[in-house]
Amino acid sequence: MRTEATSADQRTPLIVVSGLQQEQVREVARTLHRQSPGNTALLHHDLRHIGEGIVRRTLRRGSTEQRAVLELAHGCVSCTLREDLLPLLRELAADSDVDRIVVELDPAVEPEAVCWALQHVVVNGGTAVDDARIEAVVTVVDLPTWLADAGGDEMLTERGLPGSPDDERTVAQLAVGQVEFADALVLSGDDTDHWNTVRTHAVLDRLAPTAPRARLADFNPTALLNRIPANSRRGEVDGPHGRLLRGQPPLEPDAGVSVVVFHERRPFHPGRLHDALDVLLDGVVRTRGRAWVASQPDAVLWLESAGGGLNVGHAGPWLAALPLEQWTDVDPEQQTKALLAWDDYYGDRMQELVVIAHRADPEEITRALRAALLTDEELAAGQQQWLHYPDPFSDWHTDPCADPDVDEMSGAIADGDIAKEKP
Repeated sequence: MRTEATSADQRTPLIVVSGLQQEQVREVARTLHRQSPGNTALLHHDLRHIGEGIVRRTLRRGSTEQRAVLELAHGCVSCTLREDLLPLLRELAADSDVDRIVVELDPAVEPEAVCWALQHVVVNGGTAVDDARIEAVVTVVDLPTWLADAGGDEMLTERGLPGSPDDERTVAQLAVGQVEFADALVLSGDDTDHWNTVRTHAVLDRLAPTAPRARLADFNPTALLNRIPANSRRGEVDGPHGRLLRGQPPLEPDAGVSVVVFHERRPFHPGRLHDALDVLLDGVVRTRGRAWVASQPDAVLWLESAGGGLNVGHAGPWLAALPLEQWTDVDPEQQTKALLAWDDYYGDRMQELVVIAHRADPEEITRALRAALLTDEELAAGQQQWLHYPDPFSDWHTDPCADPDVDEMSGAIADGDIAKEKP
């Protein structure tokens, strides 16, 4: 669902501000608020006190500030935000005195999750985007620290940034997701390590290629928002069959940063793929893609990594596994994509992975993935043999494998999952 403005769009513009450093996020949000303080509402839910069972909400309208302490609904951060944030946004958007809404996200909250909820969660007979249009998602990037965060494996609980008591996400997942989903970036921090800054920009060029950038030191909200291209996502959430590369990022290496596009027409051996995944967890910022595993010929596997963490899940069936009459139940984007690349024998089954590496050797990544494909002999043995391969992907799971019971379909706004049905 797209929410860009049209000449007849009377909905209230909404800007979502995210980032790992709360003080920097607050500075950007308040600058947006000061731009038209009499007409802009600024809303923030503070999750720092969830250990006490509460969320603190602040609402600024002009020079007036309202504070409220919310008890965790059902002991759940997700439910609390959903039951307070979404109705309040609808109320503000319907107020004729409010010309714009700015939402300052807590560092633990992913903007993609919030935007999905705005578009799909029904509150008081409608969704938030019935009254508000997502003008932009703005993410603040701390230049000295962001690349290390995006490539690491530190847990949010270790950083003291959990969005819920049982939050199992990594800092990298949050850092990468916030930037990848942004329409515009605000860069903060001193350029004391020039090489780190150059490499960070090279990653940003590939992770968010269409997002214009501005420095926090001389941040001009109007100038930055006006530079957002017309085809920016503005809250649009990609499904697992959406584009893996947005905005035509540069594919050539720069400052040691590279993009690996892996595309093959034969299945992975499940055991060898599982072993090969380690190559995606060291020196890699981001992996996204769809995989075809020989032992599950009908299922699309979704692979997604950020830094040292990897999620693997099912993303529905390949169209080749469905009777033609059931295609009408499949997303049109998936149908179009499948038909454009249809193979007479395999149908739409294929490997499609995109990897953004900042320290890893791209050739090593390609070699490891290619070695995980079925050999000619295994391919010739046929599907009946493939079905008997031991399959570590038979259940949805999250690496490390010591935690096999994680349900990727459950979650919350604070855990980054309520916003969409993650594969």
